[in-house]
Amino acid sequence: MAGCSPEGGSGAADVVVQDRALRGELEQQERVGTAHPRDHARELLTLEARAAEGSAERLEALSLRAALLAQLRDRPGHEAAVEELKQWPDASPVRAQVPLALMLARAQWLKVNGELGAGVRLLAGLKEVDAARADPRLLWRATSLLAYMQGDYGEVDASVESGLKALEIARAMNSPWRISNTDATLSFNYFRSQQFDHAKRTVEEGLAAARQDPDPVLMYSIHTVRGIVYSQDTDDKASQQAREQALRYAREAQAPGLQALALGNLADYELRSGNYPRALELAEQSLTMAREAQEISSEILARHNMGIAKIGMRRLEEGKRDVMQAITVDAQREAGSYTADAWLELGTYLEKVEDLPGAVDAYQRSRKLFDVVLRDETRKAVLEAQARYEDQQRQREIRLLNQDNSLKTEQIRTRDLQLKLWAELGGCVLLSGALLGVAYRRIRRTNAALAQTNESLRVQSERDPLTGLANRRHFQQAIAQMTREQGGLRGSLFLIDIDHFKRINDQWGHAAGDSVLVEVARRLRSVLREQDLVVRWGGEEFLILVKSEDPEDARQLGQRLLDQLGGMPVDHGPLRIPISASIGFASFPMAPQDLLLEWERAIDLVDTVMYMAKAHGRNKAYGVAAMVARDRDQLLALAGRIEAAWHQGQVQLVSLLGPVQEGRA
Repeated sequence: MAGCSPEGGSGAADVVVQDRALRGELEQQERVGTAHPRDHARELLTLEARAAEGSAERLEALSLRAALLAQLRDRPGHEAAVEELKQWPDASPVRAQVPLALMLARAQWLKVNGELGAGVRLLAGLKEVDAARADPRLLWRATSLLAYMQGDYGEVDASVESGLKALEIARAMNSPWRISNTDATLSFNYFRSQQFDHAKRTVEEGLAAARQDPDPVLMYSIHTVRGIVYSQDTDDKASQQAREQALRYAREAQAPGLQALALGNLADYELRSGNYPRALELAEQSLTMAREAQEISSEILARHNMGIAKIGMRRLEEGKRDVMQAITVDAQREAGSYTADAWLELGTYLEKVEDLPGAVDAYQRSRKLFDVVLRDETRKAVLEAQARYEDQQRQREIRLLNQDNSLKTEQIRTRDLQLKLWAELGGCVLLSGALLGVAYRRIRRTNAALAQTNESLRVQSERDPLTGLANRRHFQQAIAQMTREQGGLRGSLFLIDIDHFKRINDQWGHAAGDSVLVEVARRLRSVLREQDLVVRWGGEEFLILVKSEDPEDARQLGQRLLDQLGGMPVDHGPLRIPISASIGFASFPMAPQDLLLEWERAIDLVDTVMYMAKAHGRNKAYGVAAMVARDRDQLLALAGRIEAAWHQGQVQLVSLLGPVQEGRA
């Protein structure tokens, strides 16, 4: 598991700079203070004493010192700094900046102490700040902090939007080091939201900005993120080099906290390379330095990587214990993104050592968290950002059409009045009637065209532009109405995930991945009837709902889907790409008691058995034929431990195998 903590530094035109030399020293403190927070907090106290009472420089020094005191978890010192801000003289020329400084200081304390949700809610107050009159240094730091905390908290789409706002502020300040720091956070959040091309482009822009005005802390931050962003490449040399450079710059800065995180990220690289003893050694070094620096996030990362390394070395129980300690602390900190990643990585390594029940449980827990982080309210950055953008474009088109129609209507009305006037003046009744008839026919045609266009745009908004399948929006609208009428979901539900899809993108490029998605959609349609609903659920996942409630029909369709998807490679130019899929399915009402579930819970169930198919080797399907449950609550309880319930005879599963393939992607 890789960790990232790159975060930055902020007076508008009306903020009077009284001492430019002192301002320069304060900016240097802002840049490097986090590397040695205790030493720099003392230096800032000295700089504060040099600044004039109530001046912009004193406010900046106090704001920076409050941030370092928060980093040090010095509650008395931080509270004293906050109180000093509260007592800021009313006659000060920068009195209007104090509320923003207070908001920032309080949010920094919440962030360091793991109260991410409270911090995000507090910084939501930035919407009320007048950006034109705010001190840009304070505003940049607060907006950057919000982007960082939103990313950790799991609000991925919001974190990207906040990062772009911070980048706009940094560019307006013409500050290369701030631009680089912002690019680092923004790139990391693009990476979290699986927008890998955006992540790479942004981190390279950040590196170019850093080279204009470098220092060891800045170069450490940007290379840390480069190491993470390039970790998805098949050739991971770029990732390894970036992580090694980050460690070199952390050592140059002589910063134990930065070194701890750099060592933790190098340990993550060794884990990916399968060098578990070396990974364990690096993680143990990282843990020692993290404790010395009192860096809780680096300590969590080190503990997690130690556990994964031990699992890889078959020290299973000991490794699980370490990972669970890390996950527990992340969960307490409300770090939803990190917790979801941790469960997913745990599941991957448990699968490698053939602890299949443990892997399925970890995958299920990860999926539930990703549903929050990347699939439901906040997965907009991955699954709905494009749809939202397209919707906005369509709404603009509709507005333009409406405006055009209104204009034409007004023109017709004007012409109508003119014609009436002509008729009254000239007695040309027949001529005016004919002209009016033509005019009204035109407006009727315009209205009909507008209605048709609006309907076309509505249909487009419910279709996936790549595959032409229905999208999540269409499914959610259709299923909500259907389940209201039926009291729950009725029919057979299938969740399909293309195996090793990331490997396809890495090996042959995203264009090849798009070809696979288009062909999978075609193959699914070829198996299904016109009345069956097939949806691109997101990424490489597809959802199917058929009306049949018969488990035997579902079993037969599950086998046909496996055979159709995995029977032939996908052609992409000269390439022939072998593919397969993992499928989970179930029929509702659930036998033997004919129990109904809400559609969300039904998807959770087939999602769980789909992950069982992955954990048990992929290119297969698991279907739930029956569950020994008296009522809905008991059924959901069994679904939460389905692998164990299966082995205990409380759940009846159907296991299907896909076609044997000669080669794999």
